[in-house]
Amino acid sequence: MIVNKVAHRGSEEARNELPSLIEAAESGSATIITRRGRPVAALVPLEQYRGRRNQQSILSLEGSGRRLWGKNSRRTLEKLRDEWNR
Repeated sequence: MIVNKVAHRGSEEARNELPSLIEAAESGSATIITRRGRPVAALVPLEQYRGRRNQQSILSLEGSGRRLWGKNSRRTLEKLRDEWNR
């Protein structure tokens, strides 16, 4: 697997460079768009986006955590909170 370095651009910079960022996406490069230094969006090649949409459903996991916290999960969590507050 080849790992490419992902470019980061601020929102204003990305707006000004949008045509070149679109060309980069067509070439296979992704760009993370940030606002005040925090990532908020990604401009990725369409093939990469389509590949991520084919995730498996998690519905088969429904109910798999039953009784994980005992018969009364509320009581168990209250005990844990009491320990944390000591």
